[in-house]
Amino acid sequence: MCLGIPGRVVGPVEGYHGQIALVEVSGEQRTVNVGLLEDDPAGPGDWVIIHMGFAVEKTDAAGAAAALAGLRLLGSGEQP
Repeated sequence: MCLGIPGRVVGPVEGYHGQIALVEVSGEQRTVNVGLLEDDPAGPGDWVIIHMGFAVEKTDAAGAAAALAGLRLLGSGEQP
């Protein structure tokens, strides 16, 4: 199992041939490698799941909310 963090793509970072994007994660912007999504590229406004600095899949707002809720539950130490 891997933990993925949801983020929303702001836009591409110039000079990386579309491989690096600026992504907003919990109010912070960071650079993320989106090259693994070459079959279904992520553009501005798209939600992605990030693991170890790489966007590993696209999702929608509901999927992002579910991933974030799961992470909050893990951090709380509570049982589902």
